[in-house]
Amino acid sequence: MPMAAMRMAMTITRITATPTIMLITIMLITIMVITIMGITIMATTIMLTPGMVIMIITTMRMITSIMIMPTTAIIITTTSIATTPTITTATSMLMTANEPVAAGDLAVGEAAALYRLMTWLSPAFPVGGFSYSSGIEWAVEAGDITDIATLTDWLDAMLTDGAGFCDATILVHAFRAAEAGDEAALHDVAELAAAFVPSRERQLETGSQGRAFIDIARAAWDADGLDALVAACRGPLVYPVAVGVVAALHGVPLAPTLHAFLHAIVSNWISAASRLVPLGQTDSQRVLVRLESAVAATAERALHATLDDLGSATFRADLASLRHETQYTRLFRS
Repeated sequence: MPMAAMRMAMTITRITATPTIMLITIMLITIMVITIMGITIMATTIMLTPGMVIMIITTMRMITSIMIMPTTAIIITTTSIATTPTITTATSMLMTANEPVAAGDLAVGEAAALYRLMTWLSPAFPVGGFSYSSGIEWAVEAGDITDIATLTDWLDAMLTDGAGFCDATILVHAFRAAEAGDEAALHDVAELAAAFVPSRERQLETGSQGRAFIDIARAAWDADGLDALVAACRGPLVYPVAVGVVAALHGVPLAPTLHAFLHAIVSNWISAASRLVPLGQTDSQRVLVRLESAVAATAERALHATLDDLGSATFRADLASLRHETQYTRLFRS
């Protein structure tokens, strides 16, 4: 009878066990390997039939599984090929079920805050941000924005010295007023924020998004005290005030809320520009990368700014927003 050939591949994927169990398991594997090697030698010298070899290995498998379950499992799959008396013993594995992420990696509160920020400030959140360009549409038509470099410069100015910084500062003060339950302070912030908008279309942009944000929060992400704080503002809430109030009532920390908000408005600006210049998706990401440090710096400034620090030095961007109202061909509402 032709001599039987045997192959065995051993793969250790992951062991979740105590040191004692692991030591016992390793010893059992060693004994099993030695035994199988002995069986192979025996098969060549005393002419064991393939059926006898399979029976011995199956018996070992049953005994080993009983000894080390449920902490680990050793699986031996034996496949016989009918055309030849070759025996293939495949993949002896030590493995456990997938473990959950360790509790220390992300606390429950942090996970909830991250989930909500990613939801509220996602392009999929239906506040209609995709229909506004904040005057970028006119800047493209006027030739102020033509490529990655000019877009980056324009957005950097808007972010650090214009609408980005002003909105971030307003969000910070609205958040703190809502967190403290100070209705009078929140009213003052909301009133000042509405007065700071430089044009009718920008008023439409921030007002409609703020209203939509509050409406969706009431319908799907309601929180105790939301209606009272909205009523205390005694008027429509602009977008940064709405985000600050809802985040505070849900206990989402201020710093990540601010960073996520700035990332969202910058991403929306870039999205509008990508359709107007136009830019490819990779070029759009390059602009976002270049603005990362500006977003971080603006957030840091806003966290320590007072309402007296509010102000804009981006006259050209404000002018673009005003002139967009009479632009002949328009894709965007601002």
